[in-house]
Amino acid sequence: MQTPLFNWLNARGTGLLLHPISLPGNQGIGVLDQSVARLFKGMLAAGLRYWQICPLGPTGFGDSPYQCFSSFAGNPYLIDLQPLVDAGLLSPADLIPLQSLPQGRIDYGMLYQVKWPLLFKAHAAWEKSGRSWRPYGDFEAFAKKRAHWLEPYAYFMSLKQEIGGDAWWNWPTEIRFLPAARKSKFWKKKSVRERASAFQFFQYLFFGQWAEVRDLARAADIQIIGDAPIFVAPDSADVWANPELFQVDSQTGKPTALAGVPPDYFSADGQLWGNPLYAWEKHTTNGFAWWIERIKANLELCDVLRIDHFRGFDTYWSIPAGQTTARRGEWLEGPGMAFFEAIKTALPDCRLIAEDLGDLAPSVIELREATGLPGMAILQFAFGGDATNLYLPHNLVANSVVYPGTHDNDTSLGWYRQSDAKTSDHVRRYLRISGENVGWDLIRAAYASVSALAIVSLQDFLSLGSEARLNTPGQAVDNWQWRYSDAQWQVFVDESAPYLHDLGELTGRI
Repeated sequence: MQTPLFNWLNARGTGLLLHPISLPGNQGIGVLDQSVARLFKGMLAAGLRYWQICPLGPTGFGDSPYQCFSSFAGNPYLIDLQPLVDAGLLSPADLIPLQSLPQGRIDYGMLYQVKWPLLFKAHAAWEKSGRSWRPYGDFEAFAKKRAHWLEPYAYFMSLKQEIGGDAWWNWPTEIRFLPAARKSKFWKKKSVRERASAFQFFQYLFFGQWAEVRDLARAADIQIIGDAPIFVAPDSADVWANPELFQVDSQTGKPTALAGVPPDYFSADGQLWGNPLYAWEKHTTNGFAWWIERIKANLELCDVLRIDHFRGFDTYWSIPAGQTTARRGEWLEGPGMAFFEAIKTALPDCRLIAEDLGDLAPSVIELREATGLPGMAILQFAFGGDATNLYLPHNLVANSVVYPGTHDNDTSLGWYRQSDAKTSDHVRRYLRISGENVGWDLIRAAYASVSALAIVSLQDFLSLGSEARLNTPGQAVDNWQWRYSDAQWQVFVDESAPYLHDLGELTGRI
C-alpha cells in the first residue's frame, strides 16, 4: 500500500469556526484589534486550540470571501483604524461615522461608503509625512518581498476604479491584460499610480496587523486554520495578470468554460459558480509554480490550510461558457496526484485539510487517501437516511475533521427546527436525546467521535438559531453579515468554557 504523502493529523483537538468579520467592536465590521486577544483568552479557557477562519482576501460584490479580487491579498475591511488615529494619520472624529454603523450585523453598503475614504485619507497623510510611520517593519522590504502579486493587484484595483468599477474584460484593449497595461498611458497616470500606492499601503497594514494576530496565537498555543478556495474569481487580479493559467479567451479575457457542479438531489439545475477553470496543462508544464506560491502565501497567514472543493483536483465539471445552468457540462480530469506531489516537494511541512464534501466518486476517495489529507464530516448531513451514511459518528475515521455544521450550513438549532420529521426523528433516536437542546447534543457527538479534530461554530456554542446563519449558498445577497457581541462572548466564557474544557478532557482532546 502506498505511503500517504501527508500524515500530519496525529493528535486529537478541538477548535472554533469563526470568520474575523464577525468579531465584535465599533468599526462596522470585525477588525484586527483587541477583540482577537479576548477571543484567544476565552478559547484557552474552553480548551479550544484551533481557530478556523474563512478566506481573508479582499471581497467584491456579494461580500463573499470565496470570490475575491486576489487570492494573495488581504481584506482591507479587517484593518483596525485605531492605530492610524494614534499615529495622527486620522483624527478621532474621523471614526465617528464608522462607529455609528450597526454592531450586530454588517452593513456593507454603508461600510463601503465610510471606510474606503478613511483608508485613502490615511494613506495621503502617510505620504505627506514622508512615510515615516512604519509600525509593521520596512514598507519597501514588504513590497519587494511580495512584488510578484502585490504590484499587479494594486494596479488592478487602481485601474478598476479609474475605469469606473467594470470587470477587467470590459476594459479598453490597451489595459485588458497586464503586459499591455504596463506599456499603456493609463499605467503612468498620476491618479492610477497614487491609488496603486495606496492599495499597497493597505496591504502593508493588513499583513502587519495579521502578523500581530499570528504572534498572539503562537503565544496562546492556538493554531489558525485558513481556507483556500480551489477557484479564483473571474474578475480578479489573478486572472488578469495570468490569463494563460486559466481557460479564458486570449483576446477578450472572457472565460471559455466555467466551474460548477452538475444536477443532483439538492438542485435540478446543478450549481453554476461562474469561476474560470484552470488550464491545468499550463500548470503542469511549469511545475504548478503559481499554485505553490499561492499555498505558500496562504501559509504565511495560518498554520493549517483547508483546500476547498478537493474533488476538483481529481475530476471537475466543465460547463461551456454561455450556459445559464450547470445542466450541460462534462467531467474532465484534474491534475491528480502530480499536483500534491509538487506541493509536498516544494512545501514539505505544509499541513492541508481536504474539503471533500458532496457526492464523491471512488477515484476522489482514492486520491484523498493517497495524499493522506484529513477529510471533512458534517453531522448535519448524517441524518435522515440509514446506518451506512458516512457522516454518522460510527462511520467516521480518525484522520478527519468533524463539524456539526460549517459556514455554509444553518446553525444546528436552525437546521433541526427546519428538518423534516424523518430527519429529526433519526437525530433523536441515534443520539438518544429529547431534541430540546440539539445544538449541544451535536457538539457532544462531535467531541466524542473518533475524528481527530472537532470544530464548532461560535453560533452553535452560543445556541443561536437561523438568525445567526452566516452564509446561504446560492443566495446572492444578505450573507456574511452576522457578528457577535462582547456580552455574548462573556456568557460563553463564564458559562460554557468550563464545561467545554471538561468535555475536552473527557474525550481526550486536551
